[in-house]
Amino acid sequence: MEVDWPIGYKMGKRKLITILDKMIVQDLLKTLSSVLTVLVIIIVSRKFIRILDDAIAGQVSNDTLLNILGLKTIVAAVEFLPVAIFMAVLMVLGRMYRDQEMSAISSAGGGALTLYRAVFLLVFPLSLLSLGLSLYTAPWAELGVDKLMQKGQESADMRGIAAGKFTEYSQGDLVFYVEKISADNKMHNVFVQNRQHGTLAIINAESASFRDLSDGLYIVFEKGEQVKGLPGSLNYVIENFSEYSVRIEKKSVEVKYNRHSLSIDELWGSEITHHAAELQRRLSVPLGILLLSFIAVPLAQIAPRGGVYGNMFMGFLIYFSYGNLLRVSQSWVTNGTVSAWMGVFSVNFLLLLIGTFLIARLYGWQWIKMKVQRKVS
Repeated sequence: MEVDWPIGYKMGKRKLITILDKMIVQDLLKTLSSVLTVLVIIIVSRKFIRILDDAIAGQVSNDTLLNILGLKTIVAAVEFLPVAIFMAVLMVLGRMYRDQEMSAISSAGGGALTLYRAVFLLVFPLSLLSLGLSLYTAPWAELGVDKLMQKGQESADMRGIAAGKFTEYSQGDLVFYVEKISADNKMHNVFVQNRQHGTLAIINAESASFRDLSDGLYIVFEKGEQVKGLPGSLNYVIENFSEYSVRIEKKSVEVKYNRHSLSIDELWGSEITHHAAELQRRLSVPLGILLLSFIAVPLAQIAPRGGVYGNMFMGFLIYFSYGNLLRVSQSWVTNGTVSAWMGVFSVNFLLLLIGTFLIARLYGWQWIKMKVQRKVS
């Protein structure tokens, strides 16, 4: 792609996307993928351990573990995209300073605007993509996790049946024993003990299986007998059956959806402070990508002899301070101390000032003034 540049010393045809732009964008993509993958694996692993604890306790179905893991990965990827691109820019530009590539670029007439153009060829589309991911995709994933967790709690009383062991449910009121489970999930030589309102019922059956019928989930026993009565008394009933069905009642679980799973339609225009704080959190993702990248370009040059990781400490310090200030501003919005828009733009405006200070420290205030006057004129 080519464009017509203004008449002057750069007159003529010039490529809009240069070889340098392509090189920096490719390095940024590779580094971003690596950094984001590491961050997501660490964070998702910590969260997934808690879900595994619930699965061991029977609160989450084993069949939904992979689905929950995938949805959690989406949420973590969106949440940590700003810090990943921030670290990627620092690492790529820091390596270029260390390898003296920046000296070659400067000798060819390239400056800060050349670097910003190359970086924002990737960062700007990513910020637009992250806006959609933060407003729509991440809440959809959070809602999916909430629904899977709720479904798992509703069916927790009939989970964990395994061959050759006693399985207790409802604090010991329901006990299952299955001698064998065939490949078609049919249970053989089944023993069930069920205690309700002081009455004890014992079922022995040759086989049993779960059937999802129109009015609910049933467990169907075949060829067995049931003994029902009050323990300690001689009044009991013995019943033989060829087929005996028991409906499995779903547990009454209160649905608790966190505010991260609310749709943008519920948040936009809402007067609830919690909703305003959540909207602020989602908008901070694309803004953070743009502003952290804006800071990373001059920050990478502060200590060029420090190597690729020379400015990592300063980068982490800036990011953690920025993240903590965002959380503080969100709590202020929740408490009604400041307005929602003030909470969004105050912290990000502070980040913009820091970036401007770093550029002035690198190139001087006169350079910034000259560039602004040239653009205005």
